[in-house]
Amino acid sequence: MELQGSKALVGMIHLGALPGTPHADRPLADVVRQAVDEALLLASSGVDALLLENMHDAPYLKREVGPEITAAVTACACAVHDAVSVPFGIQILAGANRAALAAALASGACFVRAEGYVFSSVADEGLLADADAGPLLRYRRQIGADRIKVLCDVKKKHSAHAITADIDLAATARAGAFFGADGIIVTGAETGSPADVDDVATVAGATDLPVIVGSGITPDNVGDFLAHADAVIVGSWLKEDGAWDNPPDPRRVEEMVAAVQATRRG
Repeated sequence: MELQGSKALVGMIHLGALPGTPHADRPLADVVRQAVDEALLLASSGVDALLLENMHDAPYLKREVGPEITAAVTACACAVHDAVSVPFGIQILAGANRAALAAALASGACFVRAEGYVFSSVADEGLLADADAGPLLRYRRQIGADRIKVLCDVKKKHSAHAITADIDLAATARAGAFFGADGIIVTGAETGSPADVDDVATVAGATDLPVIVGSGITPDNVGDFLAHADAVIVGSWLKEDGAWDNPPDPRRVEEMVAAVQATRRG
């Protein structure tokens, strides 16, 4: 998937709680079917790409998830691949980047979203002490997945960054580029919270990589962000009442698609 200059809209699919997680209450076949239904809605409405994420698996494990999670995400992703023609990516929380890469390779996904890629941070799940770039890119080479792009979060939401407070956002973005990321994701403080437009502009000026905004996008602010960013990832606003854990609202999806298209024309 080519993001540079695309002004792409990436629609988020929050997979239902997967086997063995605290909120799992449905057969995996139902979770797969819901993922396909949401993918069909988003793709038919004009979304440019999709991102599958296991957000309903809270509370998350740090870095390592069981094989049942990787297998379940792969099952959902394979079904989505068969149902729609738009490109898609995978994120497995929290920071389970190698599991996401394996699922992406098996399912035909184009990219993964990787947290904890450069520098340490303190997340909801605890200290992400070891940056994942070195092991992840070696693993990508070992399994023959070089075609799969790695989009890395910097100063990510739901995390404290006091231990890297002397390293500014621009330097963090440059480190992501130096460590082989294929794109940089900028977010707000938490899910549904907008990033700072100035932060996005700073990252865009610090690296030649595609810049993606990863939270808090609405039809009202998308133009401001796409003035600097190459793409936006939208989840919460597309859902009923703007709540991330609700089903997608077709009217909201259409409104967001129209706003992005108007930005491109403008």
